Amino acid sequence: MFLKQLTLTHYKNIEASQFNFKAPINCFIGNNGIGKSNVLDSIYHLAFTKSYFNPSGVQNIQFGKDFFLIEGRFEKEGKEEKINCSLKKGFKKTIKRNGKVYLKIAEHIGLIPLVIVSPADQNLIIEGSSTRRKFIDGVIGQTDKIYLKNLTDYNKLLAQRNALLKFFAKNRTFDADTLAIYNHQMSELAQPIFEKRNAFMEVFIPIFSKRYSSISNGAEEVDIRYESDLNEKSFNELLDQNLEKDKILQYSTVGIHKDDLDLLISGMPIKKFGSQGQQKTFLIALKLAQFDFIKEKAGMNPIVLLDDIFDKLDQDRVTQTIQLFDHENLGQIFISDTHEDRIKAALKKSSSAYEIFKLR
Repeated sequence: MFLKQLTLTHYKNIEASQFNFKAPINCFIGNNGIGKSNVLDSIYHLAFTKSYFNPSGVQNIQFGKDFFLIEGRFEKEGKEEKINCSLKKGFKKTIKRNGKVYLKIAEHIGLIPLVIVSPADQNLIIEGSSTRRKFIDGVIGQTDKIYLKNLTDYNKLLAQRNALLKFFAKNRTFDADTLAIYNHQMSELAQPIFEKRNAFMEVFIPIFSKRYSSISNGAEEVDIRYESDLNEKSFNELLDQNLEKDKILQYSTVGIHKDDLDLLISGMPIKKFGSQGQQKTFLIALKLAQFDFIKEKAGMNPIVLLDDIFDKLDQDRVTQTIQLFDHENLGQIFISDTHEDRIKAALKKSSSAYEIFKLR
């Protein structure tokens, strides 16, 4: 997968820009607030039909304008793919592939395999379970459309069940038959989602452990444990046993929407017992493992976005990080940074050609 051209119009703080890419490594250099991260985010937007940093579509329109437009020309398996993503105030977002509008945006996910590394990834460690579920679903969803559909359908039913529980509480009523319909439909989806997540983690964890060991030179042991209510009981059993709790709290308290990952170092939570360096190494290993998994499933190298990840790193670590992603020809890489000198110093030790774009 190779991005040849990127055109932006009224996207965030970018009025109008066009970039042509020929090198495997492309660096956007400029001061903070100039729009470096926005350029990388637009590439993410083309892959996932939404911003990585601000999923609210309208807020990605440049201030004072009525629309944004992102156009990308990719080369995939010897063929050109032209992807167009646009949004006008008051209308739904439109995604086009080679001039044809997608009827369902979800059909686009997976066409452009991509991995992003950003300071926001720290949330995988410090935030709640929803962030880690999003990571799992994002990796699996790029290569499994059935999983993505099941997950979307489950989340819709979950919202409907929660609304029904609120209706019961507000109106001091209860309809077991209606609730049973939602329970049955959700159960039909929950089990395959759980099984897919479980199977994914069995493959992913060894890849991650190997990557972490390579980066840290085997300095410590790390592990990831997949925690799910369905590890112990069936979905229907869980719903039956927690019905009274659900009625009181007015939402579904158990299910695959509560799944989580325990991120461990030396058997202890890395959130509490890992140093900043260990946490950063953990996150880099996660993303490299994500790259390895998607590459294996998609049969091609994903695009890699390294967004402003070199702040507070010394020159050796900057060089090492770039070499990790450049090693073994990992594919096309896009980097944003504020310091041209340190990027150039790191890239001089890379075996790949590179190009620098200065934003002002």
